[in-house]
Amino acid sequence: MTTDITIIGAGLGGLTLARVLHLHGIASTVYEAEASPAARAQGGMLDIHDYNGQLAVRAAGLMDEFEALVLEGRQAMRILDRDGSVLLDKADDGTGGRPEVQRAELRQMLLDSLPAGTVRWGRKAAGVRALGAGRHEVAFADGATAVTGLLVGADGAWSRVRPLLSAATPEYTGTSSVETYLFDADTRHLAAAKAVGGGSMMAPSPGAEIFAHRESGDTLHTYVMLTRTQDWFAAVDFTDPAAARARIAAQFDGWAPELTALITDGDTAPVLRPHHTLPIAHRWDRVPGVTLLGDAAHLTAPNGEGANLAMLDGAELGQALAAHPGDTEAALAAYERAMFPRSAEAASEGVHMHELLNGDDTPQALIAAFLDGEAAS
Repeated sequence: MTTDITIIGAGLGGLTLARVLHLHGIASTVYEAEASPAARAQGGMLDIHDYNGQLAVRAAGLMDEFEALVLEGRQAMRILDRDGSVLLDKADDGTGGRPEVQRAELRQMLLDSLPAGTVRWGRKAAGVRALGAGRHEVAFADGATAVTGLLVGADGAWSRVRPLLSAATPEYTGTSSVETYLFDADTRHLAAAKAVGGGSMMAPSPGAEIFAHRESGDTLHTYVMLTRTQDWFAAVDFTDPAAARARIAAQFDGWAPELTALITDGDTAPVLRPHHTLPIAHRWDRVPGVTLLGDAAHLTAPNGEGANLAMLDGAELGQALAAHPGDTEAALAAYERAMFPRSAEAASEGVHMHELLNGDDTPQALIAAFLDGEAAS
């Protein structure tokens, strides 16, 4: 294949695509807005599923490297009531299909697998335009431009590439997360650490949930989910961490102190993460020379599938391009034909999960769904 390939975004999906292309002898260039791999924190834990994310890792030829990153015991999961009582406690017996890794380490694994110079750092895409005959020009914020025969938008929720294909824009779901971290949890935050256990913990209730993961280095990473308007969150002064913690914790009045401590005792300033989504069945007509993957293609509220789907998108797009040498359009059509229904199904399942979290019988409905899923697996 002689078509030059430009990937916008060095997230997990874009890097997986670049890696799979490299394995098939196909060069690509990845442009990333961040100045370096260490420019910002890359988020917390990811469970990489055996039915999508791990398929991508295998396609990238990196299973040994991936398995070396897995944090043992982190597939343990518990569901707590708001009073701290344990409603479900599942140990990690080593047979689960969703091993946990740190996102930053997974990204670095992919970066290390690429030839030097594949990723061009500090290149923020400011706009794109079609040149005809399937070629496109990318304009960067620093004034540079790049012309390409195949443009892949792996640039997330607010993709600059998406408008070439679709007029859809992300809409606020009505729910946001607030993230906090507790460090040295087993010595400095013992009650919270006991509540979370050895893996992940969920304390759901309608409109207000607390989720936490035990990460590496004795760290607890908490996601507080609240169903509130954007105006409500705008009134919270996140420049004053103590005031913001107090405002968020007030939404959990009467909850067990070991749970609210995950908010009030945070060792980092709370960070707001609004949740946005594209239409569940988002798709587009085939446009020569351009496609999307990951959140750029099928953004949803957090449902545990986003990173996995992005990686699988990248792997399958790379395989499709390798399988159709000299016929980029056939490759893109084959990729999109599989990606559209897969992402729509995952989005629908995510909506169902959020309905369970906000239903009148939460958390019992969530436990029932979990046990049903175990029985079916």
